Amino acid sequence: MSSSSDRWKQFLQKMRFKYRISILNENTLEEAWHVRLSRVKVYMYAFLFVIITFALLAAFIIYTPIKYYLPGYNGMDGRSEIISKSVQIDSLLTQMHYQETYLEVLKTIISGETIDDPSVNTDTVGLKERAEIIMEKSKAESEFTEQYENQEKYNLTTLSATEGEPVLVFFKPVQGVISSEFDAGEKRYGISVLTAFNEAVVSVLPGTVVYTGFSAEHGWIITIQHNSDYLSVYKHNNSLLRKSGDQVRAGEVIAFTGEDPETKTGRHFVFELWKSGHPVNPEEVIIF
Repeated sequence: MSSSSDRWKQFLQKMRFKYRISILNENTLEEAWHVRLSRVKVYMYAFLFVIITFALLAAFIIYTPIKYYLPGYNGMDGRSEIISKSVQIDSLLTQMHYQETYLEVLKTIISGETIDDPSVNTDTVGLKERAEIIMEKSKAESEFTEQYENQEKYNLTTLSATEGEPVLVFFKPVQGVISSEFDAGEKRYGISVLTAFNEAVVSVLPGTVVYTGFSAEHGWIITIQHNSDYLSVYKHNNSLLRKSGDQVRAGEVIAFTGEDPETKTGRHFVFELWKSGHPVNPEEVIIF
């Protein structure tokens, strides 16, 4: 028992024993610096060094963009951002293509040169022949057209719900992808559409603008009263082109969608449709 106690005391003395570490001047052999350390302090300093290093690495990963390179980090937020970027890029590429084609044709017209682009044919005879070929329907196209027309007989976008009411043709309010559907039980009285920034918003029916305003929650809002007691509401706009009292036509541009302050891309445009004071699911009367 005493031998075990002696060994324990020797171990503690060995751990507490301090060693002197000195730095000497090579020429004069004078001591320039020294430190006295025990084994306990060496182990303690090494442990603190590991803890501090781990904390610095964790902070570096969390608060710098390097975290995006770690496998499995991107979640639903990353997926939503990718979809938003894809919609914006697709709209920009389409717009750039139209602008490039327009500028090339305009440049050719101004210079008085002949347009050699086969897609911009100025030969009226050739255009007529091409039109006749394009207008000819194949058997498959004819069958598809007949099937589509039969299905559209019962489409609410072209027929009124009640006999005796005028036939209404609804325009699609904006181009985009539906991100949130109508659910009256959840008090979602409209649909959310993910659009590109500055996408044109059009009136779904002819009518009169009865309200325009701005709110912190919904941005610029415009409301239009239509025939047959229909009321359409357009929320989250960046700018409005019409004011209260203006008459608008179906398909006329009335506003432009807004911009998400966080992603600096598109945002969720909200569209609501009401009839006689009751909300209507827009997807039941409009093809998106």
